[in-house]
Amino acid sequence: MKNLSDLRIAVVGLGYVGLPLAIEFGKKRTTLGFDINFERIEELSSHYDKTLEIKSEEFKQASFLEFTNDENNLKECNCFIITVPTPIDLNKNPDLSYLISASELVGKALSEDSIVIYESTVFPGCTEEICIPVLEEVSGLKYINSKNEADVLSGFYCGYSPERINPGDKLHKLVNIKKVTSGSTERSAGLIDMLYAEIIEAGTYKATSIAVAEAAKVIENSQRDLNIAFMNELSIIFNKLGIETNEVLEAASTKWNFLPFTPGLVGGHCIGVDPYYLAYKAKSLGYIPRVILSGRTINDSMGSYIVDKLIELMKRKGLSLLSSKVLILGLTF
Repeated sequence: MKNLSDLRIAVVGLGYVGLPLAIEFGKKRTTLGFDINFERIEELSSHYDKTLEIKSEEFKQASFLEFTNDENNLKECNCFIITVPTPIDLNKNPDLSYLISASELVGKALSEDSIVIYESTVFPGCTEEICIPVLEEVSGLKYINSKNEADVLSGFYCGYSPERINPGDKLHKLVNIKKVTSGSTERSAGLIDMLYAEIIEAGTYKATSIAVAEAAKVIENSQRDLNIAFMNELSIIFNKLGIETNEVLEAASTKWNFLPFTPGLVGGHCIGVDPYYLAYKAKSLGYIPRVILSGRTINDSMGSYIVDKLIELMKRKGLSLLSSKVLILGLTF
């Protein structure tokens, strides 16, 4: 197996997750930033990030980083970190097309003793059940894990280290968010943990398995989704009672163990998506996750609820629904 100093990193996928990772590694060691989008590579090469996660001066600090959209350059690397989107489809089931495509791409570049680390949010078991068979088929190499490492003489290793990026948050950035790591064998887990420790100032946490790390990530956002859903349901109830939700929460928060959540819209790439990944896996095992799905139902309905309440207020004020213009402040997720 490779030593830490032998690792040549390629970060595959340079969105708001992959780019900060590539920048930080590029400050420390030779790193290749890969993306299939030529325009994205062009703008990053000119030290501009349209997501505004990375400033121009940070590009200059990453002196060991190069950008490319040429997949042949991946063959120069032996440690691949995959950070591609994992959205849901129209039926709210996992869309793994980006993940599978990235696995096929990396599979072509794999050599003996290579390490593939996934950061994309998935359901527990996805890395080893979906991604690794793709890597094996394309590369022709065996996946080395704790069950077969005594018998497999050559192959590749795998790890999972879930991304925890909070887009637009200038306080909680990559380097000061504790990083969960894992690997397919004890040695690879240790090596992956040491690799991330080079750039993560907040420290690392080595999970006991890839599946545990996958599950830890998907419940982080599911927990937050459920807490917000509870607050949203309370706001609907209190509205019917004719009392102010904020006043109720302010009074309740005087108890030391009351959690400080508030009602609101849930959107974006993570909180409104990740619970469906966990629910999908649960249903595949014959269990219906009622609490998780109830939370999603409430939060998915809040946009319509707010519009209905706005229309009611407009009618009370005598405002025309057809001729009025609505200003929305903060049009992001």
